[in-house]
This record gives sequence, structure tokens and C-alpha cells, in this order.
Amino acid sequence: MEEQHRKILRQNRIILVRDLDPSSLYDALFQKGVFTQGMIDEIKGSGGKQNQARQLVIDLETRGSRAFPLFLDCLRESGQQDLLEVLLNGSPAAPLQPAAPSAHHPVVKPLPIKSPIEVKKIDIVPICPVEIPSKSPSPAPEKDYFKPRPEGRTRRDSLQCYKMDSNPCGYCLIINNVEFELDSRLSHRKGSNVDCEKLERRFKSMNFTVEVKTNLRQRQIKHELSALSRMDHSSYDCCVVIMLSHGTEVTHKRFPGAVYGVDGQHITVQNITNYLKGENCPSLQGKPKLFFIQACGGDEKDIGFEISPEEASLSVGGEDDETDAIPTSSSSDSLTDEVDARVTLPSPSDILVCYSTFPGYVAWRDAQAGSWYIETLDRILEENAATDDLVTMLMMVNNEVAQNSAKGLYKQMPGNFNFLRKLLYFQTSA
Repeated sequence: MEEQHRKILRQNRIILVRDLDPSSLYDALFQKGVFTQGMIDEIKGSGGKQNQARQLVIDLETRGSRAFPLFLDCLRESGQQDLLEVLLNGSPAAPLQPAAPSAHHPVVKPLPIKSPIEVKKIDIVPICPVEIPSKSPSPAPEKDYFKPRPEGRTRRDSLQCYKMDSNPCGYCLIINNVEFELDSRLSHRKGSNVDCEKLERRFKSMNFTVEVKTNLRQRQIKHELSALSRMDHSSYDCCVVIMLSHGTEVTHKRFPGAVYGVDGQHITVQNITNYLKGENCPSLQGKPKLFFIQACGGDEKDIGFEISPEEASLSVGGEDDETDAIPTSSSSDSLTDEVDARVTLPSPSDILVCYSTFPGYVAWRDAQAGSWYIETLDRILEENAATDDLVTMLMMVNNEVAQNSAKGLYKQMPGNFNFLRKLLYFQTSA
């Protein structure tokens, strides 16, 4: 597809997802050779009407140079005139090649243009060979437009969205450790309740069942995670675990870091994810499992580096910014978790682990406004969840948090370990 046509689809994606009736387009899109039957079946299986519309638009961008004008033709034939006009208003249209007239297939008229635009034909390899019914009233698509897929070749056409249309959509567990026991030598986490309230409200607005647990010891954290893994998630599409606590850096093989219980005993992020792996929670197999870790990854403080004035968009934090690091006076030897050979590493498929800070560094938290990371994550989800997938939004979060500066000096860089296989779009009320 021409880049100008991709831009038109992206600029109007909200309207298309909201108003498009994909079911009335499938037969025409197949007959015109835009999609194979296998691709249409995948789109139908992506969920409800809006999810199907979103997947259709995403897949449409991967097709050939004729895909956009043929899509406009399908809109016209199906009576979706309003959407057609919306796309035409921003469309530097390419001429359509009319098909032979018949009782079932009207002549396609070229779209109005001021000057001819050359349409370049490119070979696009579909996900499977095109199957045309033997008695189809419409002519078969041109042979040089779609060709059978070579064995073993991966295509972007197979990129799908996770099913996220159940009601409720998923289960979200928030563990919020604020007040730490005296023997732990860890300070109270002022501002963490602000983070917790924001996330509880945000995930409820995205149709999650949310449960909040406060001030848990290490043993209690493990108990809650074990109970979560024993739940039947068959009616859910997704599971979210959010840890708000102090943290530290530990020896790891896959997922770095650990979070503390209020008793000063920690549990590794690697073990946290292990509770929801396939063999421990069969009802979550193939479903996205999201982990958000608001805790320090260590006790180093990042002072950043100089950038050009054009790139600078600095936001200076307050003087009361705190960290979620362990006390810097503690012996580093006592803070390193030894590798537990008995732990079975989880299969990372369909797992996303999001960290508020780069491994080894502190994460900053304002005593009144909450943490930099959660405050930004909440706002980005509010502003963009209706149109953007989760990984795209996390990139926005990373960029904005990186602009902050604690006490005019220290920086923070979030990140994630992404083992998702598909795009993930949250449900929104809009």
C-alpha cells in the first residue's frame, strides 16, 4: 500500500474502529482479492465488532498498492457512504482499474484526480493461497497481485490483536506496600497510596476486576500470587499484576529485580512471573499476562548525560522526591539473592514485564503526587488507550519519564521485557 494511503487510514482509525461494519465487507474484500479467506477468518476471530474493525484496518495496511482503492470500492458497495467520504476527503486517490461489467459486479469508476498517479504493482505474498469459488460471479484477481506463500515464510499479515472483549476483560491484582516494619530498615513509601488509587481507577475503567492488597509480608505476597494462579481465568482475556513496593537488584536469569514485603524479605520478579506460567495456570495459556513493577532496580542514581537543546524538554521534580531503593548503608552482600536451582523458569510467551526504572537504578516517587512512572502511565492510558496498543503507549511513557529530573539532577529510565505475540488494545468506555 502507498504510504499516503496508510497515513489516511491511521489518521482516521478512531472513526473506522467506531463506525465500520466489517461484516458487510468480507465477501467483497475476498472476491476482489484484498484478503484471503484465511485472513478474513482471523479477523473474525479477533473479537467483537470494534476489534474486528481495528484488525481489518491494521491488516489492510499490509496489502498491495490496489488495496486502498478497492477498500473504498467495498465501502461504496456496502452503503457505508459516510466513511467513504471521510477517507476521500483526505485521500490523494489512485485510479481504480474497472472490472468487467456483470449483473453482480458493477463497473468501478475511477476516483476524481487532478493529474494521473502511477499505480505501481508489487508482489505481496498472502498468508495462504487465494481460494476462489468455482461458480463465483466475480472475476478472479490478477495472478501477479497475490501469490501463494512459500513454506515457512513469516508474514506481517499474521500479526493479530489479542482477544480483549470479555466482560469483565480480565483480573488485576495490585499489591501496595506502604508501611514497612521497623526491623526491615525500610522507610514508609509516602505517595504510594496515590499510585494505587490511580491504577485501581484506571484498570476498572478498562473493564478489569481489580483487587488491592496492602502491606503484605513476603509470605503473604507468595500466598496471594499462588491463589491468583489457582483461579479459573477461563472467562477472562488477560491478567495483570502490579507491585508497588521497595525493590533491589538480584541475580537473575530472565527477569531482573526483586520487590520487598513489609517484613524486609524480598521475592524476585522472576519468581513472581513464574506463578502464572502455563503449567501453573492453564487457564491463562495463550493469554497476555502483564506485570508492572514500581520499585527500585538497585541503589544507583542516574545523573544522565547532556543532549542538544532541540531534544531538551526537561521536567524538574520536587525537593521531596524519594526513591524506592533499599537503604544505601546496607551491605551489598546481604542484598544479593542466590540462584535457586529448584525454581523452574517460566515460558515467557505472552508475558510483558514493565519496570519503572532501568535494572540497577532507583525509581523516584513524589510524596504527594506519587511516583513518576505510575503518574505518567495512568495519564498515557487515559489519553491513548482508545487508539493505541499497549507497547506503543509504554514507549510514550518511557519518553516522558526520561524528561523528568529529581532535585534538578537525577534521571529515571523505565523499560520492559516484552514477550507478547500480538498487539494488545484495552477496552475503553469511549
